[in-house]
Amino acid sequence: MRRITVWLMSTLAAVVLLFSYRTSLGTAAPAATTAAEGTIADPTTAATGDPSPTGSSGAATSGSTTYTGSVASTRWGDVQVSITVADGKITAVSVPVYPNSNGKDQQINARALPILTRETIAAQSADIDTVSGATITSDGYIESLQAALDAAHLA
Repeated sequence: MRRITVWLMSTLAAVVLLFSYRTSLGTAAPAATTAAEGTIADPTTAATGDPSPTGSSGAATSGSTTYTGSVASTRWGDVQVSITVADGKITAVSVPVYPNSNGKDQQINARALPILTRETIAAQSADIDTVSGATITSDGYIESLQAALDAAHLA
């Protein structure tokens, strides 16, 4: 009788713990980060999901074109990258869509996105390292960045 009681209580405890576990399943709200500022801010333009040029960017130099990569779906939320290209070089990078539905996502991406944008401008390609602790977001970033580079014919 004692074994059955111990087994029943441990099973009940396991079920309670299983159902009380919270995950990050929310959708990402639009926001952006810029390499120059290294901070997260509200987007100035709507994300389209279309990897085609969206015209000149007010923050970039004259004669530049902004290309928006496709939305990359990750386990923690969508990621989308926009690049500004002038004279065949990436001059600015923004991330209008990224996982930020909870405090942990915000904390991770506040650190990771500025690193990724700096690395993109330095490398002038999608051949960049993932950020430790933000591997899933980094993979989505690289996927969307490659789509933007393909649209800009910089691949």
